Amino acid sequence: MAVSRSGAAGVAAGGDTTDDADRARLHQLGYKQELKRGLSLMSNFAFSFSIISVMAGVTTTYNGGLRYGGPASMTLGWLVVAAFNGCVALSMAEICSAYPTSGGLYYWSAKLAGKEWAPLASWVTGWFNIVGQWAATTSTDFSLAQLVQVIILLGTGGATGGGYTASKYVVLAIHGFFLVLHGLINSLPIRWLSWCGKLGAFWNTAGAFTLVILIPAVAKERASAKFIFTHFNDDNGMGIHGKAYILALGLLTSQYSLLGYDASAHMIEETKNADWSGPMGIISSVALSTTFGWIFLVALTSIVTDIPYLLSPDNDAGGYAVAQALYAAFDRRYGSGVGGLVCVGVVAVGIFFAGAMCIASNSRMGYAFSRDRAMPLSRVWLRVSKNEVPLNVVWLSVVVAFVMALTSLGSQVAFQAMVSIATLGQYIAYALPIFFRVTTARRSFVPGPFHLGRYGVAVGWAAVLWVAFLTVLFSLPVAYPVAKDNFNYTPVAVGGVLLLSVGAWVVNARFWFQGPITNVDL
Repeated sequence: MAVSRSGAAGVAAGGDTTDDADRARLHQLGYKQELKRGLSLMSNFAFSFSIISVMAGVTTTYNGGLRYGGPASMTLGWLVVAAFNGCVALSMAEICSAYPTSGGLYYWSAKLAGKEWAPLASWVTGWFNIVGQWAATTSTDFSLAQLVQVIILLGTGGATGGGYTASKYVVLAIHGFFLVLHGLINSLPIRWLSWCGKLGAFWNTAGAFTLVILIPAVAKERASAKFIFTHFNDDNGMGIHGKAYILALGLLTSQYSLLGYDASAHMIEETKNADWSGPMGIISSVALSTTFGWIFLVALTSIVTDIPYLLSPDNDAGGYAVAQALYAAFDRRYGSGVGGLVCVGVVAVGIFFAGAMCIASNSRMGYAFSRDRAMPLSRVWLRVSKNEVPLNVVWLSVVVAFVMALTSLGSQVAFQAMVSIATLGQYIAYALPIFFRVTTARRSFVPGPFHLGRYGVAVGWAAVLWVAFLTVLFSLPVAYPVAKDNFNYTPVAVGGVLLLSVGAWVVNARFWFQGPITNVDL
C-alpha cells in the first residue's frame, strides 16, 4: 500500500498558506469558500469518531446480537465486519483525498461515473446518502430516548417493582427534546461545534475505557472465554434454526456500530489541510472505533450468563439486555443497582454526542446537495448564517428526523426500518462511488495525497462486494413464519428510496439536474 503526503494542501503545516491552498483546491473543484475553515485534523476525526460511537452502536443493537447467534456471532462476527468495513473506509479515504468537498459521496460519483452517467449516479448516490443520514439521526436520538426511559424505569423500581414505564408518546417527546438540543448545538459557530465534537470523542474514549475495566471487575459471575468466543445461541424464538442464517443475521450489531464516518468528508470544507486531514479522519476514526468497540463488546459479554433472562421482557429493564446485565452485576456485588445505572448513563451521554454530530453531518450534506440544486427549495437550505453555519438545513434535519420517528407510534417493527435505512442506505451510498472508481474510472482516476497505490482496485472491489452481500443479507426475513408483527421492512424501505429517487429522475430531474455545478462565479 502506497501512501504519499504531497499536493497543494501540503504546502504548509498551517497558517494562511494552507488556507489559501485549501481555498484554491476547492475553487478547482468548482466551489467558492463559504463555510469557515476552522477544523483541524483532530476536530475532523472527532466528528466521525463521535458519530460512530461504538458504545452507542453496541448497546442499542446488543439485543439483536444476543438473539441471533449470541456471543460467538458478535465477538467473532465483529472481526469479519471490521476487515471488510476497513476496505470500505480505505477506499472512501482515497476518493476523499482526490475530491475534498462537503458533497462527498454524490460529488465523487459524478466525477467517477463518466460524463454520460454522471448526473444519474450523482442523483441516486446523493439521495441514498442524505436519507440514510436522516435515518441515522432518527435512530440515534430515538435510541437515546429509549435508553433514558430504561434508566427511569430502573431508577423507579424496575419493571418487576412497579417502576415507571413511559408510553410511546412520552418516548417520542423525549426524542423530540434531544433533537431540539442538537439543533441548538449545531446553530453555534463552528469553533463551538468543534469543541463539542472533541468532547464527544473524549467521552466515548474515556467512557469505553472505564467501562471495559469496571464491568468485569464488579461482576461476581463472569462468563468464560470459551463462552464469549464460541457459544452459539440458536434458541432465538424466531423460528429460524439454520446456524449460518442465524450467524449472518447477527452481523447487524457489528455493521450498525461502525457507521457514519462519511462525516469527515462532509465537514471537509471546514477542515484545514483538507485533502489529507479528511482521509485521515475517516481512517483513524474507523480504526480506533473498531478496536475500542471490540474490546467494549467483549467486556459486556463477559457478564452475560443467562441469555434468555436478559432478553425477557419480564426482567427489571423490560428486556433491554445491556441495562439489565449492568444493573444486575452491581446489585449482586453491592446490593444496589445504582452503579449499573451510572454505567448506562455514561453510554447515554455518548449517544447524545453522537446525535449532535449526526445533525452536523446531515446539515453539511444537505447544504452541499442544495448548492447543486438537488434539494427541493434548495435556495432556502443553502443559506449560511452570520456564524457561517448552514442554519436552515440544520433545522430541516431536526424536523425530518422527528417526522421519521412518528412511525414508532404505529409499529416498533416498522420503526426498525429506520435502523435498516441508516445502515444500508448509507453503505449503498458509500459503495456507489467506490464501484465507479474500480470500473468506469479505473484508468482515469487521479489520486490525491492519500492513495492506495496498486492495491486501490482490489480493496475497492472487496468493499463493493461486501456492501452487495450486506444488501441481500439484511433484506432477508428475520423470523418464520413471516407475519405483520415480525416483517422485515428493510427491502421495502431501501427499495422505496431507490424507487422514489429513480422515479423522480425519470419524471422530472433528468431534465434539469446535471450533477455538481460550479458556483465560483456566483
